[in-house]
Amino acid sequence: MKKVYARPRLLKKAVFHYCPGCGHSIIHRLIAEVIDEMKLGERAIGIPPPGCSVFAYNYLDVDMAESAHGRGAAVATGLKRAYPEAVVFTYQGDGDLAAIGTAETIHAANRGEKITAIFVNNAVYGMTGGQMAPTTIEHQTTTTTPYGRDVEIEGYPIKMSEIVAMVKGAAYVERVAVNSPANIRKTKKAIRKAFQTQLDGLGFALVEILSPCPTNWKMTSLESWQWAGEVMTREFPLGVIKDVTGGKDAA
Repeated sequence: MKKVYARPRLLKKAVFHYCPGCGHSIIHRLIAEVIDEMKLGERAIGIPPPGCSVFAYNYLDVDMAESAHGRGAAVATGLKRAYPEAVVFTYQGDGDLAAIGTAETIHAANRGEKITAIFVNNAVYGMTGGQMAPTTIEHQTTTTTPYGRDVEIEGYPIKMSEIVAMVKGAAYVERVAVNSPANIRKTKKAIRKAFQTQLDGLGFALVEILSPCPTNWKMTSLESWQWAGEVMTREFPLGVIKDVTGGKDAA
């Protein structure tokens, strides 16, 4: 019998600690597959700041450099400039990249830093108890918005991909999701293209990934995947937001 599906070489043989239904484990696998298939294992350096994403170094068998909360893009900038042949990527949640890390992200993109940002958006602070995040949707309940997010008080959910796409140094920005097999395939393709954008020296690349968080959404795994596809995508539409790579496709 021909073996057609196996553990990626760069995915460590460790048991995932993530909650059932969480998208992080899927995304870890996709990143490992892409780096492996592109033969970048010896060049890749990942930066996972605090948050649920902080444990990426337990699972991805590539060099990792921890950063302070929100400073992923700043650390990635330093590493890329010190080691220009490296393929540097951040792995950040929405509470990190879209809150405390907003300035670092925007300015790294504006400078056209040749780095890749993997931005996992589950619309909530997942690690610290389910508080409202900058990406929490209007009327969404969290531990700090028990009656739902009120935009008159807390403001509107921030759309980081659209903001990043506005700056000149951003070369490739796409929003994808991991709530269905078809979307998972598109996510892998987007991650691959983001790395290729860096290899081609074209500028900053960001892939936003809508990811379920059943525990903090107070849903079953199935309900969370459905909510991500039916509700989150209305606020955060999927698709390519910016692509100045000249039509290059790394697939």
